[in-house]
Amino acid sequence: MGLTAIVNGRICDPAASALSSGAVIIRDDRIEAVGASDVPADARIIDARGMIVAPGIIDIGVFRTDKPAFHFSGITRAALMPDQSPVLDDPGLVQHAARAGKPDFWVHPLGAATRGLEGRELAEMGLMKAAGARAIATGRSWIADSGVMLRVLRYAAALDLTVITHAEDGGLTANAVATDGETASRLGLASAPACAEAIAITRDIALARETGARVHIRIVTTAAGFDLVRAAKAEGLPVTCGITPSYLFLNDQAVSDFRTFARMSPPLRDESERLAAIAAVADGTIDILCSGHDPRGPEDKRLPFADAAPGVAGAETLLPLSLNLVREGKISEARMMTLLATNPARLLGLDAGRLAPGAPADIILIDPDTPWIVDSGKMAAAAGNTPFDRLPVQGRARMILKGGEIR
Repeated sequence: MGLTAIVNGRICDPAASALSSGAVIIRDDRIEAVGASDVPADARIIDARGMIVAPGIIDIGVFRTDKPAFHFSGITRAALMPDQSPVLDDPGLVQHAARAGKPDFWVHPLGAATRGLEGRELAEMGLMKAAGARAIATGRSWIADSGVMLRVLRYAAALDLTVITHAEDGGLTANAVATDGETASRLGLASAPACAEAIAITRDIALARETGARVHIRIVTTAAGFDLVRAAKAEGLPVTCGITPSYLFLNDQAVSDFRTFARMSPPLRDESERLAAIAAVADGTIDILCSGHDPRGPEDKRLPFADAAPGVAGAETLLPLSLNLVREGKISEARMMTLLATNPARLLGLDAGRLAPGAPADIILIDPDTPWIVDSGKMAAAAGNTPFDRLPVQGRARMILKGGEIR
């Protein structure tokens, strides 16, 4: 593949405190140099003037591999949730899923914690790890049986695998489609108290303390949930958490007209919880920004609100909405890429998510200022079920290099 030099861009190294100037030199599929260095005369030149040069985004917990949507937002690797058909609870299925997308992007399957994601019988985690599973996940649901969850965490800890959990007490949220409050009451929607999240997190943190297992709560959305995560981190427990932009930029009023595109799991919260989520991003409580990409077609969304499937097509809006946090002064560009790339790589045990000599040349060129309007009818995703339809945004990926090659 030879030599490539990315020049004139603003380098966003997540390990640095600010953007820097210089070049990124790539030899074959690896980064050779970053910053002030001589550009080899025989290098292929990529002019990144006006753009940010950053590591490729690693999206934790997508429900569908979606190449056009991933490329639009600069996603070079994606961790696929086990909620597939069939469920990723078998090493053969995990191995097959890991082959999808290459060489344009890499899929890192998450093995199911229990067979069929039914929360009863443990899946073969060791065999799934050998087949390519980078972590274990409970899927869209909470494992209600604490004895089963204890065994999941003990087994995962022995295998050095992170367990990615869904934090909602199913006994409280069964049949609920909204969060208790004024909006749910006015619309007559079946709802559950927001404390269902804190109850689930409390149980899982207690079991993490007991087992020493690494636990990542994929989406935390409430002030009480963030307080529990902060306390666990202060205690030194290996507990991390993530969030999607939906919970940072929308509250439960987004469902006021029974918009099924705004039906998600967990459901949207009230404004005070949204502000708590913004604060948790700013103070470092949240470790990962992810898309929760779950494209749903008309057969799932053109239904009464209570019957519609939860989920949003989030890949294309992940980057521009993350850039909104930068514009609002909540985080820096480097912190943004830590949330989008470095921390996800660390969770999955990947040699990725950084701009440094020797790192894989998974690089994106971001135009942070280009304006566009989110349009559910024109999205690159397999389906356009976005709650941000018609929202003006700024920023997109202009070029992706995967393994040093333009994709």
